[in-house]
Amino acid sequence: MRLEGKVAVVTGAASGMGKAIAELYATEGAKVVVADLNIEGAESVVKGITDNSGVAKAVQVNVAKQEEIENMIDTAVNEYGTLDILVNNAGIMDGFEPVGDIGDKKWDLLFDINTKGVMRAMRKAIPIFLEKGKGVIVNTASTGGLNGAHAGVAYGASKHAVVGMTKNTGFMYANEGIRCNAIAPGGVETNIASSMTKVNEFGASRLKAVQGVMPRTGKSEEIAQVALFLASDESSFVNGTVLTADAGWTAAF
Repeated sequence: MRLEGKVAVVTGAASGMGKAIAELYATEGAKVVVADLNIEGAESVVKGITDNSGVAKAVQVNVAKQEEIENMIDTAVNEYGTLDILVNNAGIMDGFEPVGDIGDKKWDLLFDINTKGVMRAMRKAIPIFLEKGKGVIVNTASTGGLNGAHAGVAYGASKHAVVGMTKNTGFMYANEGIRCNAIAPGGVETNIASSMTKVNEFGASRLKAVQGVMPRTGKSEEIAQVALFLASDESSFVNGTVLTADAGWTAAF
């Protein structure tokens, strides 16, 4: 098993890509902290893992709150003795608003969850990794973090920031045994669309042409395989980069 004896924290793990990552990590031998705002969903994921002889614990966390992020990481250490892998997967969508239509409230919410939550979790994990002399961070970015035509301005900017943090962190701590990479999924069949409210008609109309050339949507399990690779020693020479998983969508633009 590729993650035998490792301890992992996965945010946004009650459903979608986070759930698939948590389940696959557990299958590969990791002890997993299943973190999500939806504690009932997280507990259901834990039950599925433990029913299959895996080891996992559910933690309720709002990644927009620093104290809850700190509790999440502390829980992993207190429960399993350490932390080896941090997967920052939790995120929400905007409503495809262009910059002329985005409000401060939604902008701040997107950045608090998609960007600041990632920074805070990494900041909390880094001292643990430095003491160990090793550690892995896997961030869920997005193809929307690589170009300007896959989402609205707030989501796109928040994910561009995740890409920047990933590259900077990978470089900064490369000599300390710490790797930090990101996954940029294309369209994946998850429930993230449920976080969208009041879709902006102008923004949505501008995105139609790009959406129309998407080869296909992906499965959460396909993204989990990428996250497993990045967490495992198989990717030991991969650091500070973004691995795109989009069936070739961004190859067209």
